[in-house]
Amino acid sequence: MRVVVEVVHPADVLFFKRPIETLHARGDAVLVLSRKKDVACDLLDEFGIPHTPLTTAGSGTVGLARELVQRDFATLGAVRRFKPDVMAGFGGVAISHVGKLTRVPSVSFYDSENAALQTRITWPFISHLYVPRSYRGPTPVGRTTRLPGVKELSFFHPNGFRPNRETALRVGLDPDRPNYFVRIVEWRANHDLGKAGWTPDVLRAVIARLEASGVVHLSSELPLSDDLAQYAYKGPKNAVHHLIAACRAFVGESATMASEAAVLGVPALYAGRDFPGYTRELAETGLQWNVENASAGSLCAAIDEMLAVPQSDIVATRDRYLESCPDWSEAIIEALERHAKRPARSAT
Repeated sequence: MRVVVEVVHPADVLFFKRPIETLHARGDAVLVLSRKKDVACDLLDEFGIPHTPLTTAGSGTVGLARELVQRDFATLGAVRRFKPDVMAGFGGVAISHVGKLTRVPSVSFYDSENAALQTRITWPFISHLYVPRSYRGPTPVGRTTRLPGVKELSFFHPNGFRPNRETALRVGLDPDRPNYFVRIVEWRANHDLGKAGWTPDVLRAVIARLEASGVVHLSSELPLSDDLAQYAYKGPKNAVHHLIAACRAFVGESATMASEAAVLGVPALYAGRDFPGYTRELAETGLQWNVENASAGSLCAAIDEMLAVPQSDIVATRDRYLESCPDWSEAIIEALERHAKRPARSAT
């Protein structure tokens, strides 16, 4: 089987890493078409995944539109040369367009209802869509499959990911005090237009609250002022989740990283601008705290509430949650085999 995988965001690297390894191990040919967005290409390099960068993330409406045109044409050329049996992406805008033109099946996975523009230009063309069961947005009629759980269970399912404490220690874990991980984002994606994140004063208040009882590790897509730079995570990109897994809690405005922490059994507080169905499902399950219209006061109050719950209770809740969820890595492989033009090669 010949497979094109589209990677346009750092989270896509984690989502497709195990499926790519499975495909390679059984002798399938894989072409990864990447995008220079935050640390996406760095992660691919650190994981040793060969890839072809096609575009650099645009900025603003005009920049993103220009990039999409460039990416469509570059993807079309790559697909014509590689001749895949199936294509996969998270979101899958370019592969949906190119798949329609070339009659190569395109399979999209997605979980964010707030990306209305992206879905309007993707769903009419995609061959099949896979979403979490909690997804509340419109989907293609007759071309949608719903899966229990969250997309993070492709990389972080216990079948494939085991936190390594030695790695966490090498990248900054303090073994003698509680550790906290904080994440702030740039708000430049197509579904982020017109939105803004925490102010520097809100970030400082969150750090001060957490630092009062432990050590703070800060990950930021934005440049940091001198007083905040001292908290910056400086380890390899592909080691950060070993550190998060050893933390007492996660606090941030990244829905993806909050979800990652939650499935690792780490109490997660999410305070972004949009609350997709999976963020609400995790909150209802008891793995995540969601804070809307966040202020310094509301965030610190939510942190206190979250830290009042014993972490052992969170881990037990996570374990019960995972019992009802599939390994999404296996689901991705099954989806590719189901929709490929030619039958998959049998494993030997």
